[in-house]
Amino acid sequence: MQERPNSHRLRQGRHSEKGRGYLITVVVHQRRQIFTDWQLGRLLVTEFRRAHEQKWVSSIAWVIMPDHFHWLVQLEQRSLAQLMQAIKSRSTLNINRASGTQGSFWQTGYHDRAIRDDEDLRPFARYIVANPLRAGLVEKIGDYPLWDACWL
Repeated sequence: MQERPNSHRLRQGRHSEKGRGYLITVVVHQRRQIFTDWQLGRLLVTEFRRAHEQKWVSSIAWVIMPDHFHWLVQLEQRSLAQLMQAIKSRSTLNINRASGTQGSFWQTGYHDRAIRDDEDLRPFARYIVANPLRAGLVEKIGDYPLWDACWL
């Protein structure tokens, strides 16, 4: 599967707001199913935690699927563009190093959805953590190793 030809345009006109919740989706280059190796997925988790601990975001829920991730965050000290640049570049370096590969790791761009102030975050978190169930990867979410939510 090829990258969408206009994925670079996803960044145009993008605005991020401190304190706002965002549902972010990022896809692995050529949709390679690299995160079937859960240890490589844990390297991405390390970057999520780093962003949370450095107070760039408040991490609400995330799941790492074999070829993409979903992450529900509330922005704190960085813009969405700064956050994604850091997550994608750091994780690329660490995953390429660990897997003995080089070059592009993530597709260009990312998808984000700003959460309105009056929207409850729980349905978004439930959607995220239920991804492995909907994909048929596990029968119980507790059996899937690459997810978390702040309420659990």
